[in-house]
Amino acid sequence: SSKISICFLYCVEPKLAMLDEIDSGLDVDAVRVVSQTVAKYHNNANSLMVITHHSEILQGIRPDVVHVLIDGKIVKSGGPELIQIIEEKGYDSFR
Repeated sequence: SSKISICFLYCVEPKLAMLDEIDSGLDVDAVRVVSQTVAKYHNNANSLMVITHHSEILQGIRPDVVHVLIDGKIVKSGGPELIQIIEEKGYDSFR
């Protein structure tokens, strides 16, 4: 769950954390709180890998690098601008 993931970040303080679908099952308000809380953890000493199918979680986290995966392969890498392209055109625009 997202609560466990956040507790893990702040208790264990890993240098690299992989957060897989931490927005699953959350409503819009909860996604905002989770993304803002996770974003506070990201700094020069810590790195996060966030895996998601929905861009809402990334609004608060503001990623440095975005990778678009299709069929298990990275098809495009870039900055946060890729999120906007996905929102407007969908994943098919990267096929």
